[in-house]
Formats: sequence, C-alpha cells, structure tokens
Amino acid sequence: MTESDSELAATDTEVRQFEQQRWQRPPGATEIVMVRHGASQAFVPGEPFPMLGTQGNPPLAPKGHTQAAMAARRLATEPIDALYVTSLQRTQQTFEPLARQLVMTPTVEPDLREVALGEWDGGRIRQFAADNHPLYVKLHTERRWDVIPGAETNEQLTHRCMTALERIADAHPDQLIAACVHGGVIGAVLAHIVGASPFSFGGADNCSISQIVRCDGEWMMRRFNDCSHLDDHLHHG
Repeated sequence: MTESDSELAATDTEVRQFEQQRWQRPPGATEIVMVRHGASQAFVPGEPFPMLGTQGNPPLAPKGHTQAAMAARRLATEPIDALYVTSLQRTQQTFEPLARQLVMTPTVEPDLREVALGEWDGGRIRQFAADNHPLYVKLHTERRWDVIPGAETNEQLTHRCMTALERIADAHPDQLIAACVHGGVIGAVLAHIVGASPFSFGGADNCSISQIVRCDGEWMMRRFNDCSHLDDHLHHG
C-alpha cells in the first residue's frame, strides 16, 4: 500500500460515523399513549359517588379540567390517529379538550375501566387510605386488590385490560393511539408488560402520560408518569 493509499484509507475511516438516533416506531407497530384522567371530584363521607353499575363514576373536579386542558395542549400536535376513553365519565371529560382540537370522536372501550373495588367503591377507598385502615395496609403489603371484599383480582384486571389493548392494537397497526384510562389500569398494564410485581407502577399522577408499544405481537414500555406538561412554570409561562 502506497503512502497515498494509506492516507485515503484513514480518511475513509474518519468520515464513516454512526450517530445515536432517536427511537422511531417500527413499521407495523402500534404506539399507545395512556393518559390518566384528570383529578376527579372529592369524596365526602356519607356521600358516595354516583355509580355506573358497581363502580364509582365521579365527574372531574375543577382542577381536573385544568389538567385536561394542559394535557390537550401537550398532545394536540402529535400525529394521533384515534382516541379511546373508558365508560367512566372522568376519562371522557378529560379527553374533551383534546377531541375538540383534533376534531375526533373518542371510542369507548369499557374493558379499560378502573379496577372494581367491591365494598370500597364509590370513593370509600380514599377515606380508608387517608385513615391508614388496616385492610388498606394489607392491600399494599400483599399487593392484591381482592384483599378488599368483593374487589376484582389482579389477574382479572390484567386480563381484561390487556385483552382490550390487544383489540386496539389489532385495529390500529402502524398508528399512534391516545387512550384516557385509570391509575389502576396503568399500574396493572405496565407491571404485566415488564414482568414486575403488582403495584410496582402505582401512583400515576392525574393527566400524566405513559407509553407502550406493540411490535410483532410483543409489548414494550417506553414511558411512565410523564408530567412535564403539568409543571407550574409551563402552565404560567
């Protein structure tokens, strides 16, 4: 190899670069942005929430409407192909601002409704949590919803939620979907997808964003509890 050949080889090596790239949804995959509903009406002892079947169905609180508007501002510029809500009104109210901006009608998916809480539904669980009720402590120690009398099991919750998400993914290959759901749903779905113990993803904030993707029949988690659009300085700036 001549000196000029060596210089050319070195130049070629220096020019060839492999930069890190931002993630892109694989062809054919379905990307689902799960938004927890905005803050709902406060529970007052002795005044249970209105019910839809056996589940509490409170409306959004004023703060929840504010959070919904902030979430809509965040998501309105995304290339969303469809919107989904649950049968409970707090999810439908949360997506009202986004649906108006996108000129879309959300589809109701009842199987993404919140975990059924049996005797503690209708808002009572909030009081028991605040009072550190022994059964509430046991619920978190054993990480089982059915510690509550009449409540849904972890397995029942996960099965119906994942079945609903599979239906959505089958209907929307190669698309971005936004679904307004519930904290218990987000927790169950993410724990299942990553193989974590139950309640590992509890406590998603109101109107936070979590993100999952199904590709070639497999689910992956991309994001949990993104609240950057809810920061005070963003709201007031």
